[in-house]
Amino acid sequence: MIEIKNLTVAIEDKQILNGLNLTVNDGEVAAIMGPNGSGKSTLSYVIAGKEDYEVLDGEILLDGVNILEMSPDERAASGVFLAFQYPLEIPGVGTMTFLKATLNAQRRARGEGELSTPDFIRKVNAAAEKLEINKEMLKRALNVGFSGGEKKRMEILQMALLEPKFCVLDETDSGLDIDALRIVSGGVNALRAQGRSFLVITHYQRLLDYIVPDVVHVMSQGQIVKSGDKDLAKALEASGYAEYRTGEAA
Repeated sequence: MIEIKNLTVAIEDKQILNGLNLTVNDGEVAAIMGPNGSGKSTLSYVIAGKEDYEVLDGEILLDGVNILEMSPDERAASGVFLAFQYPLEIPGVGTMTFLKATLNAQRRARGEGELSTPDFIRKVNAAAEKLEINKEMLKRALNVGFSGGEKKRMEILQMALLEPKFCVLDETDSGLDIDALRIVSGGVNALRAQGRSFLVITHYQRLLDYIVPDVVHVMSQGQIVKSGDKDLAKALEASGYAEYRTGEAA
């Protein structure tokens, strides 16, 4: 599914990722944990195509194709999705308008026909109900005035509608109470399937009690330094990141 080879990345002349190698297999949920400043969010942004970062070396292969040569919208159309740690509020852009434009843009890029308005509304309402998203939220500007939990549910709603191949969740549990965490995790688990992989970035074991990973990676100084099964996350929860804190960069 996704193979990252020798990825070396800098921002403002400061190197953050240092020859990172990572493979996430088809249908797999991989978790990345690590201390602050180890490069976890940088990795998510580089996968999605954020412009601020300079890729000095390496490849990110999605089904064998190097997505580093693609624009962010081309990566999205190819099946890459990033759920942000802090979703932005976009005043003046209606939630339903945004969702329909995004969904139909991806359908056009794949050579599929656009959804009619009735079909689109049915699809959104069905997905929103599973995530306990109030219909009044769908009538508002995107994320404007939403609580942290509502913003995260809206991110998962987008993921459910777009049905991406490779989903990156950047600290999705940040700012969530236990009820919101349960709902968001349930939405993610409902999308687990062959042909779709997840990279779940988190500091805390509690998210992985709900979204149980197939593999856990520890990131430090811009590299994957240790890998294991779900028990590795529990060990990190118990012992902390002390052995991995060696002057992290960003």
